[in-house]
Amino acid sequence: MTTKFVAGIGSRRGVTAREVRAAVEGAMARYEVKLCDISLMATPALKGSEAGIMTAALDLGLLLVMVPQAQMEAAAARTVSHSDRVVALMGVPSVAEAAALAVAGRRSSLVGPRFVLGSVTCALAREEDKT
Repeated sequence: MTTKFVAGIGSRRGVTAREVRAAVEGAMARYEVKLCDISLMATPALKGSEAGIMTAALDLGLLLVMVPQAQMEAAAARTVSHSDRVVALMGVPSVAEAAALAVAGRRSSLVGPRFVLGSVTCALAREEDKT
């Protein structure tokens, strides 16, 4: 069975689809993950109106999941990166990591720390084994 991954996205307001795609591609290259192995893209529900994130998901052929704040917070303890600024703004230490972990499942794990490219972060989480 092939391992599947969730790409979590964090960003500042107004990012472009090109910036988001570049961050996803950078994370894939760093962690040697192929696009065909990514099943979903995840971002906080409050980012749902970000055209750049939505367009990037469409461009990459990924379903975009909007993660409720409570699920982000429930996954926060499993993040590996920490930003005091992000905690103050978003209530979690890493938006990208918390989003990826929340969608990938309770027994999921990060492949490594979030990948940062400009004002976009991308984290890849291995989906929990459903067998």
